[in-house]
Amino acid sequence: MQRKLFALWLAGHVALAAAAGEKIPLLKIGADYYTNVTVTSVTATDFYFTYSRGMGNAKLKRLDPETQKHFGFDATKAAEIEKKQAEANRTYRQELASKPSTPIRREVSPADRSAPGNVAGADVRVPEIHALSFRGRLAPRFVVEKWLAARPDTTGKFVLIDFWATWCGPCRRSIPELNKFQAKFKDQLVIIGLTDESEEAVRAMKSPTIDYFVGIDTAANMKSAVGVRGIPHALLLDPSGVVRFEGHPGYLNEQNLAGLLAKYGK
Repeated sequence: MQRKLFALWLAGHVALAAAAGEKIPLLKIGADYYTNVTVTSVTATDFYFTYSRGMGNAKLKRLDPETQKHFGFDATKAAEIEKKQAEANRTYRQELASKPSTPIRREVSPADRSAPGNVAGADVRVPEIHALSFRGRLAPRFVVEKWLAARPDTTGKFVLIDFWATWCGPCRRSIPELNKFQAKFKDQLVIIGLTDESEEAVRAMKSPTIDYFVGIDTAANMKSAVGVRGIPHALLLDPSGVVRFEGHPGYLNEQNLAGLLAKYGK
């Protein structure tokens, strides 16, 4: 299965070298505009770039016809690749779901608490993350295709984005702790669960219940922009949008989360 996934990834990520490094002063994607754009790579299905406020990506099928032509977009080929990738991903997820999951630690261990950066009021450093690193930098533009409840008001608040899925055992075991964080720090913090699954899949999950905000992004736009390779993966953004924590949410507990809110909420 891993070989098959790699082959599909390779087929869908044959970058157009001529596009890399190209400068675009103003780019329109849907109803959004991006300035000072620099192309980082273009695949058969996706367009990756940096811009004045961070990093981003979009499906080529969302671009205007002229830009699609410029990047050599083939709608038939792209649809075929996306279909095969979706089929392979479903199979892979089913295989993962059938295997026993390793329990995650809910709190930082005593050894880790004594390590530099993991004490209250200091940065929480995760030994290994399965995504691109944005700590200390602006996060990519937040993309939600559809909110499954009310849209949250994040004005002046920290935002904890949790990349998750219903089929992911460790993700589901993180939910009760995230519920506690939302209840405890509701005046300072908004927690958002973001998944690339369908609305039907999320609503079909009855346990555990989720007491924070949930959005779907079936095109995985933000997941791709963050480079998430393994879930759960969380980003804690301060009120200005700078990432102050990144990694498995199991490394957060009430004490060190309170420390981060106090340190970067000023």
